[in-house]
Amino acid sequence: MQRALRSHQQQLAGVVEAIATRQTELRDILAAVTPGGGKSLLPVIAAARLMAAGIVERVCWIVPRDSLRLQAEEAFADPAWRAALSHAVSVRAAENAPDPCRGLQGWVTTYQGVAAAPELHLAEFRRRRTLLVVDEVHHLPAEADPEAPEEAAWSRAILPLLEHAAVRLLLSGTLERADGRPILWLPYRPGKGARTREVDLAAPHLAVIGYSRAQALAEKAVLPVDFGALDGEAEWLDEDRRRTGPHPVSGPPEVGRAALFTALRTGFARDLLRRAFAQTRDLRAERRARLGLPPGETGMGLGKLLVVAPDQENARQYLGWLRDWLPRAQAETVARIATSDERDAQEVLAAFRLRPEPSVLVTVAMAYEGLDAPSVSVCAALTHIRSRAWLEQMIARATRVDFAAGPYESQRAVVLHPDDLLFRKFRERIEREQGTLAREKARRKQGELPIGPETGREPAIVPLASNATALRWHRLAPGPEFATVRPEQAPPAPVPSVRERELRFRISQAVAAQVLEDEAGLQVPRHAGAHHAYAAALKRIMGKGRAQMSLEELEATLAWLERNRIADHLHVLEGDARYGWTVRQRRFDFRPGR
Repeated sequence: MQRALRSHQQQLAGVVEAIATRQTELRDILAAVTPGGGKSLLPVIAAARLMAAGIVERVCWIVPRDSLRLQAEEAFADPAWRAALSHAVSVRAAENAPDPCRGLQGWVTTYQGVAAAPELHLAEFRRRRTLLVVDEVHHLPAEADPEAPEEAAWSRAILPLLEHAAVRLLLSGTLERADGRPILWLPYRPGKGARTREVDLAAPHLAVIGYSRAQALAEKAVLPVDFGALDGEAEWLDEDRRRTGPHPVSGPPEVGRAALFTALRTGFARDLLRRAFAQTRDLRAERRARLGLPPGETGMGLGKLLVVAPDQENARQYLGWLRDWLPRAQAETVARIATSDERDAQEVLAAFRLRPEPSVLVTVAMAYEGLDAPSVSVCAALTHIRSRAWLEQMIARATRVDFAAGPYESQRAVVLHPDDLLFRKFRERIEREQGTLAREKARRKQGELPIGPETGREPAIVPLASNATALRWHRLAPGPEFATVRPEQAPPAPVPSVRERELRFRISQAVAAQVLEDEAGLQVPRHAGAHHAYAAALKRIMGKGRAQMSLEELEATLAWLERNRIADHLHVLEGDARYGWTVRQRRFDFRPGR
């Protein structure tokens, strides 16, 4: 089968050709490719041409996880691409033993492997001119972090390889780290915000290959994403063992984070998982009919479910629920788990990628990045991690095109997730801006609930119960095009005070529009002080008034209004005599004759 290169692969081929024919002195290439856009062919293109030209003699490909080494070998061994590119380069997944190539043209190792035996790998770079490929380079911090000593060790070990490499190809699906630190080897310039830096994509010594999600969608390289945002309510015991709640998962941060923590460990998680399971079941039935497979017969192209859990204990709980919903004879083969504590985790991951079964995989972090499993169609995002880099990689597991599933137009990625404020902010960010910033790490605010891997500890609350309420669907916008505009070429950003006034005005307009719509729909009586009641309800929902909100809080409030109706939350005013009449009237139907 003849294959054609996509635009970012053509871009790289052009840069590599210029290096091979010595038309440029550039030796650093950054490929910023949207997660799921297909980075795995880029090292093959670069190695094949540079070896043929005598620029390099070997290729070393470093990946962040052991499970990705096999995929790197497969990229070079793919017969269709070997024919299309006319190359004969082969690499092997190497252990930390002498002669990692073993007669081949390169080797694949991991960050951990290099950190465990840095001198062994450095000796190979000194012996032969080597193309260094660093996969998911955002894992390497340029600055040490006491809270992440392992990643700092990776950077220390890989830096000498970067310095000795003949050519460097840095790959990433995101140019931001979850901890806000800069990325090793990338150039930075001052950012627009205070205490920020951004990757200098126009640095003169760097060739940048950009492939945005908008470009990938236009070329049908990735699937459109439908987000199913599920709201709910949760109750827990606080630090003083007082019963708290019920509070909505979509509520303000002071209660929203604790509600989310509780929801992922109680009934809400089961509700979300059940909906994801039903989505997958219905999808597989639809595809089975379209592909002509009889009932009970399995095959590739039917679609699979990936479940991302908050921790290993809950991953096992989720697996138990899923198996309860499956026929007893199929449960243990259809639904599997892959975590670092499972002995057969690598075998399960390989089977999930390459075989019809298992069709459901539960994991915590092993499969969130780099997993090339096009059959994943539904993702249940039952995780409390909210960093952009992590979530982009996670949803990309479902955006790969499955050529066994039929026409592109019949496919889509479905991501079901809790409808909390931070997930909505993540969604909005990837729709409007590129992720290239590094920020000084802010001190944790007093009272902020320490959830997530950045703290290594759980909050001192006791989850009691939760349940799901409303499900809202959102089709993810294509997002911004990839750009390398320097700051002096960009239009000036509005100063904070101007931006705040603009946001407050837009919020006022949004509230007024909802009041008018509800009055027109006879959901509240006209001229009954509804505008004041709605404004008061919004203040209570968000935790403070607009006049006291920061720029970030104003943006979050506007985003909430775009996806929610204040009328559905007027219960927050119950007991307040100033708005009691409006709240009571909301319960009645004002249509004539009623």
